[in-house]
Amino acid sequence: MANQSLFESRKHTNEIGQEYWNVSELFKVLEYIKWDKFLNVIDKAKEAYKNSGFEVLDHFSRG
Repeated sequence: MANQSLFESRKHTNEIGQEYWNVSELFKVLEYIKWDKFLNVIDKAKEAYKNSGFEVLDHFSRG
């Protein structure tokens, strides 16, 4: 449950009530040392959303 509180403590809410997390904050929370390694994780997540039939831009601010 400790990870959940780490994520929840960094959750943001926009003006219409949508929750989101800032990638630069998650990078630090997940203890990645190199930014390019974390970008690989983001790219894999985008591909997973795409393969599941979701629009990437609905879940990631930059396609």
